[in-house]
Amino acid sequence: MAIREGNLEAPTRHALDWKNPDFYNEESLNKELERVYDICHGCRRCVSLCNAFPTLFDLVDESDTFEVDGVDKKDYVKVVDQCYLCDLCYMTKCPYTPPHEWNVDFPHLMLRAKAVKFKKGEFKTRDKILSATDKVGSLAGIPVVSSIVNSANKNPLARKAMQKILGVHPDAVVPEYHSKTGRKIVAGMADSNAYDEVKPAGRTSGKVAIFATCYGNRNEPHLLEDLDKVLQHNRIPVTLVNKEVCCGMPKLELGDLNAVEEAKNVNIPEMIRMIDQGWDIIAPVPSCVLMFKQELPLMFPDDADVQKVKEHIFDPFEYLMMRHKEGLLNTDFKAPLGKIAYHAACHLRVQNMGLKTRELLELIQDTSIETIERCSGHDGTYAVKEEFHEISMKICRPVISRVQKAQANYYSSDCPMAGHQIENGLKDDSTPHHPLTLLRIAYGLN
Repeated sequence: MAIREGNLEAPTRHALDWKNPDFYNEESLNKELERVYDICHGCRRCVSLCNAFPTLFDLVDESDTFEVDGVDKKDYVKVVDQCYLCDLCYMTKCPYTPPHEWNVDFPHLMLRAKAVKFKKGEFKTRDKILSATDKVGSLAGIPVVSSIVNSANKNPLARKAMQKILGVHPDAVVPEYHSKTGRKIVAGMADSNAYDEVKPAGRTSGKVAIFATCYGNRNEPHLLEDLDKVLQHNRIPVTLVNKEVCCGMPKLELGDLNAVEEAKNVNIPEMIRMIDQGWDIIAPVPSCVLMFKQELPLMFPDDADVQKVKEHIFDPFEYLMMRHKEGLLNTDFKAPLGKIAYHAACHLRVQNMGLKTRELLELIQDTSIETIERCSGHDGTYAVKEEFHEISMKICRPVISRVQKAQANYYSSDCPMAGHQIENGLKDDSTPHHPLTLLRIAYGLN
């Protein structure tokens, strides 16, 4: 029987069968790892994406047989540790994703391996701490504590101690913590929220409940303020999802799938309550949107509420461009932005909606966009870990180079952490501007 060399169809995803006991069977896992590694070895299209594939190919090339069968199965995990589930190999490179008969889903195979590793207890205390965003944020967000934490994060001696105790690289950018959270800011702006008429458009109801996200709430609350200002400037009523916990992405990347389910059990009912009252959901961080659009629906394919949230959660620029299509976007921009070096975040690209941020920013007069479609190598926690930081900066180097060559007025990324990863590589006094901030500037909003 002839085998097609590659797909002629768009890739599809199968549900993640993570509650099947065989999912955690190491013998079964290693058999599948060997099968997929062998396919990857024979293809090698993904070598430039991240460090997982060079690690695999080096293991093969340094083996006695120059094939996957010469690689010690104990070394399979070295590839797994380098994968941070950006999904770019699946969405942009692999010719053997389903519906191809070879059925290669490299990210979800890596997720399975991470889950097996987590279940065996093979993780560091640091990894549990870094993925406990709600607990860390609640503690570090206490007014006095936040000042101490932020000062320590900028102190070289404290960072050396942090490296020794937690394994956090001293040169990695770690986020600041704010006691005045994004949720407090948005809640305080509610008085200006009444409009004579709510205008649905396409799939949008015209009313938005913001899912603040851990990062937007504690680390960069200005994202929520910018989002609120932009939405209200477009006469869209804004509120907050009443209660939320972390979306679960950090726990997913750790392989702690039970913790992902626990977060889902808090967030989904709260979102459904808002959706049933006529609100759409927007989150300002691409990874969080992706969690509800893709990962949770694949983990819980039979959960009707999860699937309903999938249809009602949006990226901010996706939402605004949907309304622009119906003539409901405010295009009365006051300030041109010049040239923008725009990094398209991985977890935004894999949502398969096109580059809506770029499309909207291009509507601003005297504004041009230099689009950079390469991974920044950050991934939330990967770039701060001492054993991976230098590799993450190497992955980001092409992005940094493109920003430098662009000589733009601004550089920007939908992923705020990617923006700071670029900032870290530039080693100058420049700072990233989130696209929501740029849009607020263009509107002339205080």
